[in-house]
Amino acid sequence: MGKQIRVQRRGRGGSNFRAHTFKRIAPARYPNVGPSSEPLKGTVKEIMHEPGRGAPLALIEFSNGTSCCLPATEGLFLNQDIILSPDASPDVGNILQLGRIPEGTLISSVELHPGDGGRVAKSSGAYCSVVSHTPQGTELRLPSGKSLYMNDRCRATVGVVAGAGRSEKPFLKAGTAGKLMQARGRVWPTTKGQKMIAASHPHGGGRHKHSGKPTTVGRNTPPGRKVGMIAARQTGRAKRAVRT
Repeated sequence: MGKQIRVQRRGRGGSNFRAHTFKRIAPARYPNVGPSSEPLKGTVKEIMHEPGRGAPLALIEFSNGTSCCLPATEGLFLNQDIILSPDASPDVGNILQLGRIPEGTLISSVELHPGDGGRVAKSSGAYCSVVSHTPQGTELRLPSGKSLYMNDRCRATVGVVAGAGRSEKPFLKAGTAGKLMQARGRVWPTTKGQKMIAASHPHGGGRHKHSGKPTTVGRNTPPGRKVGMIAARQTGRAKRAVRT
């Protein structure tokens, strides 16, 4: 009788597969204020480290009593004044709408849709650049190099996220990488099922080059067999449409 595979052990909910979420400080997102509200003046009260997050977090308290945590930008300091307004000056740390940010400015914590709190360029050293303002919206160059047109009312923070160069230092040993993955709640390391013996995984056994059976399984497959491509509509390369 084989042992329980990783999918079964993870589904049981043991301590090895639980994310240490109690160590997290707060979600990094903008306060929920309307686009027509008055300018908000905030102050940087604290710069903190959150386990599993490469960028430092800045706690900002605003004049209306609300507060939020945002990825700190390079050059941000304690007791710095932050302005959240469409008409704010494009200084480092201020939060503006994309339509009001000058071309060529480096920004971070960009919203994909107005009011979603910020989704893009939030990791350490990440930034987007404002290319141009067009009738389609504001053209941004994303960290991946791709250009995208965004809504002019989406908010963004002026500046580059702090902590650049963090990934340049190697881990040097597997234990250090394991601690990072544990803080992020990820299953690591991962091993291919076809590299295992037949008793440890449905794809195991043989010469480890192929599973020896189809790797697609149904939606209602029992846990011991539910591995591979689950309820796949299509596998492999898509067939070209035949022109008539």
